[in-house]
Amino acid sequence: MKKTLAFLVVFLLLVVPGTALAQDYYFQVESELVHVYWEEDGTLDLIYEFVFINQPQGHAIEYVDVGLPTYYFDESNMTANVDGKPIYYISSGDYEGNGSGVAVWLADDAIPPGERGTVQVFISGIEGVLFPDTGTDDYASAVFTPTNFGKNYVTGSTDITVVYHLPPGVQPEEPRWHESPAGFSSAPLTAMDSSGRITYTWRNPQADIWRVYKFGASFPGPYVPESTILTPTLWQQWGISPETVKTLACMLGVLLFFGVIIALSVTSSRNRKLKYLPPKIRIEGHGIKRGLTAIEAAILLERPADKIFTMILFSLIQKNAAKVLSRDPLKLEFSDPLPKELRKYEIQFVEAYQNQGSRVRKTALQDLMIDLIKSVGKKMEGFSHRETVRYYEDIIKRAWQQVEDADTPEVKSEKFNDHMGWTMLDRDFEDKTQNAFSRGPVYLPLWWHRYDPTYTPSPTRFAGPAAKTASPGRSSGPSLPVLPGGDFAASMVSGITNFSSNVVGNITDFTSRITQKTNPVPKPTSSSSSRSGGWTGGGGSSSCACACACAGCACACAGGGR
Repeated sequence: MKKTLAFLVVFLLLVVPGTALAQDYYFQVESELVHVYWEEDGTLDLIYEFVFINQPQGHAIEYVDVGLPTYYFDESNMTANVDGKPIYYISSGDYEGNGSGVAVWLADDAIPPGERGTVQVFISGIEGVLFPDTGTDDYASAVFTPTNFGKNYVTGSTDITVVYHLPPGVQPEEPRWHESPAGFSSAPLTAMDSSGRITYTWRNPQADIWRVYKFGASFPGPYVPESTILTPTLWQQWGISPETVKTLACMLGVLLFFGVIIALSVTSSRNRKLKYLPPKIRIEGHGIKRGLTAIEAAILLERPADKIFTMILFSLIQKNAAKVLSRDPLKLEFSDPLPKELRKYEIQFVEAYQNQGSRVRKTALQDLMIDLIKSVGKKMEGFSHRETVRYYEDIIKRAWQQVEDADTPEVKSEKFNDHMGWTMLDRDFEDKTQNAFSRGPVYLPLWWHRYDPTYTPSPTRFAGPAAKTASPGRSSGPSLPVLPGGDFAASMVSGITNFSSNVVGNITDFTSRITQKTNPVPKPTSSSSSRSGGWTGGGGSSSCACACACAGCACACAGGGR
């Protein structure tokens, strides 16, 4: 009963206008400048510049919500700064505005009461932003709404400037602008940018930052891929008012409120616990960090902890340092002494499993992960996260390609064994293993008996004579035992699945403690509120969708900022 009452209180606070929520926030947006680049691949790039003047009675501006046209974007394609100082945390998960967007956390550079600050945000590769033009065939409609802020939290007017950069190659006589919003000149200023692209510039020095302003232009469709010009939704084709859709959607939202909020909270909390990489690793440096082991690359690619421990176990088995005595329950035997070439994380894994108590073992494995994450973070300093991730993803792809391109079962088995650390990094490792070895025999690696406790070699399972002519790159010697491909694939998949479930148990609970140490939830600097910097909502309206009153039959709308 108490929980129900608590939900009702929260619900009323959210839906009743004029509540006392976030009344501490009071600021002026002196200017908002946004460069809108309509790219030749049909995507959208944005460059925002906000100049905030925080009022003396206002709370420090810690977060800025930037509304985006669609949900089709990648956070790795975003950077930001405040007064020239880099911002390292940009997250769609923390966005609290209407529709789609990201939250930019100013951290230690929050704008104090009575001070001013400039926030710049750079976003590229937004998809799903073009629609057919209703006035002319074969034209694309490009409509955009800049970020707006809640009316209750802002004061004064704002100098708003929106600059369209049309796709490369568009000729001066081809494009046309849509009707300008109220307060802006009827026709934009037309010019060319430094790249020779046509620009349209709209400016209103006395605009209201809480209002929704829509800007638009149309240009010939052939300048972008046809597939990027989206078909309007059904309600757009029928001419149903967005306000009607908004009202119905909001009514439905009220009915589903409790179930949705609980589901989203659970999902968001679970996903957040699995994100163990610290934000600083994603800071873009220069060049590729080569030389990471497959297990270190798994950390960089943020693979689940159970996958990483399984990879470590296989590495120990291949190095003759571990043997599986039983799969369920998982029992391991380690060589004594251990091979000298073991890495630190492999030794930590052995030490963790030599602890008899499950709780002590779990803590030791969590410490292993934390140390490994810190080690990779140290190695990544100064390098490009994005380029390095692509580099190791390409290694994974090429490793599988060598396995799949092998001409004979023996070569295929050899390549699989040689590249196993990298192939295991593939998210589809199990399916690809079954597909690669579904037919024909498989030559078992020398470590197979240490991996499969049920395997017993027998003379009938050996193929070929005791000695054979050496193939290129291989020494002559006894033939390796073989298994039917289907049996080999089934054993690999079942073994990995069993290892993953036995090593850490509940992966969310296990990773949660790691995340608390390596990627904790940012804490506010004041106990008065967890958010600041201007709240979204378009002046407190109940807007759930954006309206479009222009030449295009649909538009790309940005939600409010906080």
